[in-house]
Amino acid sequence: MYEKTVLIIGAGPTGLTLALDLLRRKVHCRLIEAAETPFTGSRGKGIQPRTLEIFDDLGIIEPILAAGGFYPRLRIHLGPLSIRGGSLGSSKPPTVSTPYPNLWMVPQSRTEAFLRERLDALGGPVEFNTAIANFRQDQNGVDATLSTGETVRVDFLIGCDGGHSTVQKALGLKLEGETIDEKPMLVADVDVDGLNRQDWHIWPFVKGGVIGLCPLPNTPLFQLTAKAETIGTDVEGVVHRAIGHRIGRVAWQSIYQPAVRMVNRYRVGRVFLAGDAVHVHPPAGGQGLNTGVQDAYNLGWKLAHVMRGGPESLLDSYESERLPIAAAVLGLCKHLHQKRTIKRGVLTDQLGLHYRGSSLSSGYALGNLHPGDRMPDVPLADGSRLFEHMRGPHATEFATVEGPRILIRPDGYIAHIGEEQFREYAGEPTKTVTGSVKGTDHR
Repeated sequence: MYEKTVLIIGAGPTGLTLALDLLRRKVHCRLIEAAETPFTGSRGKGIQPRTLEIFDDLGIIEPILAAGGFYPRLRIHLGPLSIRGGSLGSSKPPTVSTPYPNLWMVPQSRTEAFLRERLDALGGPVEFNTAIANFRQDQNGVDATLSTGETVRVDFLIGCDGGHSTVQKALGLKLEGETIDEKPMLVADVDVDGLNRQDWHIWPFVKGGVIGLCPLPNTPLFQLTAKAETIGTDVEGVVHRAIGHRIGRVAWQSIYQPAVRMVNRYRVGRVFLAGDAVHVHPPAGGQGLNTGVQDAYNLGWKLAHVMRGGPESLLDSYESERLPIAAAVLGLCKHLHQKRTIKRGVLTDQLGLHYRGSSLSSGYALGNLHPGDRMPDVPLADGSRLFEHMRGPHATEFATVEGPRILIRPDGYIAHIGEEQFREYAGEPTKTVTGSVKGTDHR
């Protein structure tokens, strides 16, 4: 048994991704969750192409694809008439560089379930009904007291406990930003009698605001969105009167305030924050869950490298790389929410996010590829693909037929392009493959 060294607070998509990434790197961790049972709703239902690539690497892409579907087209209801419009997502075919080019809809509870199942297989079950009570840290570790009364000593503590993060508040940090809609929103999973499931239905002129009903793939449910004050406490009655279809049951519901907020630090000593504990988003653009998962994916390999004796200075790159990403994503979400635009695609798929300015990125550009870019998939001479060889906890050295070597970090971003071998940031055993990058693009 590995020494218990990392304590992760919060078992949403961010905490689950981090725990899974650490365990596959043979770094033991504990994942605790204050709730008594797993989350059951659809909240973060949009999975972006870059996150699908991460889920491929983590070994859950098959159930994710099986459970989900393309985003449906919008149907706008105007009294007795309806107009069918475009979709928030796309249905593009895979390309050489991008095996998962489309936004994929999966209810958040299903995504979390697949992550938990993979985590269980690695021997790291979630400890439900267990919260963080308090903690203190010194230069060598963190002492944490849990709600069960247990006290544990760990090397690092990671707060993935959402927008009301206990860890964030204990660090004296605050989510700064703005509310972008003064009226709170209701989101709920509901049965709807007699409504076709081919379209995302919108009633724009309902008294009190817009009502939307989006069919959730491979379930009998729709995700309902509306102004909370429009619906009040009578979800079934108000929706029935507004749209003429009866609500059979409400499986889950929640109220949220649309806002864009973030903290100005991701790390205080040996304590880190990730996901909604550092940035909160409106749902426009489907960025919240995805950005949190990618926080975890960025931090996991760095923690593992340090746990094996690597320099702790590597952990400074987590904040310097992820904080600018969060700021840019929040700006995009605000724009999409306020403009109510349908266009998504390259604006939101997160394939173009990069770490070109990072201290971990060195060397020179090779065609369209730059140090710090996401490494695209590439067909190899033996009929395999680069992503197949990148799958796993290792770094990858790609010896190109064009001459330069490309060192690919364990999280799939380019650390170095150059003729000389450069392994400083690998942190794991490095696998070497050979091929050509001619015609590839980091998008």
